[in-house]
Amino acid sequence: MNHPLHRQVRDYYEGKLREHGATPPGVDWNSQASQELRFAQLARLWDGERMASVLDYGCGYGALLPWLRGTGFGGPYAGFDLSHEMIAAGDRAATDARLTGWDFTADRHAVAPADFVVASGIFNVRIDATETDWRDYVLTTIDELASLARRGFAFNALTLYSDADRRRPDLYYADPLELFDHCKRRHSRLVALIHDYPLYEFTMIVRRS
Repeated sequence: MNHPLHRQVRDYYEGKLREHGATPPGVDWNSQASQELRFAQLARLWDGERMASVLDYGCGYGALLPWLRGTGFGGPYAGFDLSHEMIAAGDRAATDARLTGWDFTADRHAVAPADFVVASGIFNVRIDATETDWRDYVLTTIDELASLARRGFAFNALTLYSDADRRRPDLYYADPLELFDHCKRRHSRLVALIHDYPLYEFTMIVRRS
């Protein structure tokens, strides 16, 4: 999928990576603790299964990979990101940590379907896109996740239920009910909305069976 907003997204995150390196702030997260809390919500998708294949869509520098291996997950991992710089950082980190069973790419055409597809944080920063344009981008990307997932997919997003006076104008606060309805009507009858962890966001879990 090529989208007019991809260049803006790539440039924004490459700027963060150059400023902060391969760290949570390098992908615009506040801390490693919050990053790993998000991973734990996404991992509900495979419910303790350890050998399925996972595609990390918008993987950044691949922080999910060592977290997965640390939980005992041994299945093949593929990371896709729009940024070649992020992919290079992921390659270096995985090689230095001597991790196995992984592949990173910035080439969408090289991305193969996986059992499970996850996306963490890719909908949050709309930069200067309009609310309407970014909403359309979110829905299109969700459909892209679904097209790559054999058994299910999951994503997170900032929530519209965030306090109005705390919202940033450059961020996108999604309506969780709208996205639940979109996933339920278009992709599966098995959809879970997780909105009970202490961050201003939610996680959507969509299973095929």
